[in-house]
Amino acid sequence: MNTRVGQVKEVTSLSNPLVKDIRALALKKFRDREGAFIAEGLKLVIDALDQGWSIRTLVFAKAGLGNPAVEKAAARTVAAGGTVLEVTEKVLGAITRRDNPQMVIGVFAQKFVPLASVRPSGEDVWVALDRVRDPGNLGTIIRTIDAAGAKGVILVGDCTDPFSLETVRATMGSIFSVPVARASVEAFLGWRKDFPGLVAGTHLKGAVDYRSVDFSGRPVLLLMGNEQQGLPDDLAAVCGRLLRIPQAGRADSLNLAVATGVMLFEIRRNALRIDPEQAK
Repeated sequence: MNTRVGQVKEVTSLSNPLVKDIRALALKKFRDREGAFIAEGLKLVIDALDQGWSIRTLVFAKAGLGNPAVEKAAARTVAAGGTVLEVTEKVLGAITRRDNPQMVIGVFAQKFVPLASVRPSGEDVWVALDRVRDPGNLGTIIRTIDAAGAKGVILVGDCTDPFSLETVRATMGSIFSVPVARASVEAFLGWRKDFPGLVAGTHLKGAVDYRSVDFSGRPVLLLMGNEQQGLPDDLAAVCGRLLRIPQAGRADSLNLAVATGVMLFEIRRNALRIDPEQAK
């Protein structure tokens, strides 16, 4: 490995201070203090590097020695001023809390976009989430935003951490390509006043079928409520449209991530003016 001499540190002990610091990132207070998070997998690490994310530490299993892709990622980490650790599988498992951990993990600097810099235009689509609690839901929504070609997500109020290990796993790498903004309810409501397009929210009291709305020709902000309580009155009041997703069975609502996915792909289909029969 070209980066090996004096640049790759071999670590076998769980008590090593570097390992302890990385393991601590499992807790939000340490992620917030350090402004860092963990991403698992060689592909995710390479994607993050390719998209300009700042890497602080690359950790790889001994089995990665001789792997050209691992060696290149290590060289890029060193070139960026980061640390490279060669560790045992036991250490990797302790960091990721998995019995069969990925061969490579990266520690990256967190990145949020300022809400003031979010200025949708054209047919841009953004998603705003009110107090989303479940990291799996948030990660799946970020992944879906990426898949649907939407522009980003705004976390409103007390939301789960987008950089938790569980959320990052659920994004399947989309955390590196979907801009994330966060705001208090008050800041969001102030920002919404200048939003130039349609603000649409799903609501159990929504009287309009989501399939009947024309989303094309303007920016769209899709506002989705908390898993348990849905949209509160103050956020529902700022929606131009309150929409419903009709249920055919006994369930009266959908999982938040599923409902967001349904809405995003309807907005995308509508904006592209694709007939449902042609899209089959």
